[in-house]
Amino acid sequence: MKTRERAMVPRAEPRTYYDRPVLKRPVWKWYIPAYFFSGGMAGASSTLAFAARLRGNHRLARRAGLIALGGMAVSPVFLIADLGRPGRFANMLRVAKPTSPMSMGTWLISAFGPITGAAAVSDATGIAPGVGRLCEALAAMLGPAVSTYSAVLTADTAIPAWHEAWRELPFVFAGGSAASAGAAALLVTPGGDSGPARRLVVLGTVLELGADRAMEERLGDLAEPYRSGRASTAATAAKRLLAAGTVLALAGRRRPSLGKAAAVATLAGVALARWSIFRAGLDSAENPRFTVEPQRRRLSGVSQDIDL
Repeated sequence: MKTRERAMVPRAEPRTYYDRPVLKRPVWKWYIPAYFFSGGMAGASSTLAFAARLRGNHRLARRAGLIALGGMAVSPVFLIADLGRPGRFANMLRVAKPTSPMSMGTWLISAFGPITGAAAVSDATGIAPGVGRLCEALAAMLGPAVSTYSAVLTADTAIPAWHEAWRELPFVFAGGSAASAGAAALLVTPGGDSGPARRLVVLGTVLELGADRAMEERLGDLAEPYRSGRASTAATAAKRLLAAGTVLALAGRRRPSLGKAAAVATLAGVALARWSIFRAGLDSAENPRFTVEPQRRRLSGVSQDIDL
């Protein structure tokens, strides 16, 4: 007859490591989520500009191209502000490492910026139109990578809320980038030419919200940093703004004023969504449970495979 063994002490729960967090909290400041927003919008806007050009919608193409240029102009400012001085950004261009998301991202935006600028200047001035169209096409090809590489970079860190969400984060960022690009174009484009921008707002929002929900469902308990604290407050506001933006965008086909309101709501929603993800990562780094539990699960899975 087997006797049931009872543990003499309760199961240990990780709280600190010698009164210190297991992971060091990231030193990133608000410049980083601002870069997520501006860089993502710039990348998606370049793709929208090229698509509009192919359809003969030159007014939308020009405005989307200028939005891409504006987003790309401020993005390095945010990065350099976070790094501390311009020399640190230049130092990252000394080496190209295909296995490093940061290295590839640095080279990506360094190429994307001048190409986007050349396309926008050519379109605005009429100088070298052939070169301008080529640059516009190249920018459109690089746009999706520019919109999502920051998600890959973020997930490549050891921060639990980011690292464990590596499957869905690129789709979340892609959706938000598309929605913000469509919203910015909708804000500055007359009603008759803004149809593609309005549709991009809706499609981008659906992708952002759908991927975000899939991410939280897959993470389970590890999604707690996204569902609590200031990250949760920002995420809730973001989802409401994005939902309102979609409804207003659909209703604004006949009323331009609603389209403008949709654009503002969507831009604010995407910005808050990027900040929410940033904040969730900071919070997860301070709680050792979110670092230790995924490791325990992986080790448990390996142990079961060995037993089999």
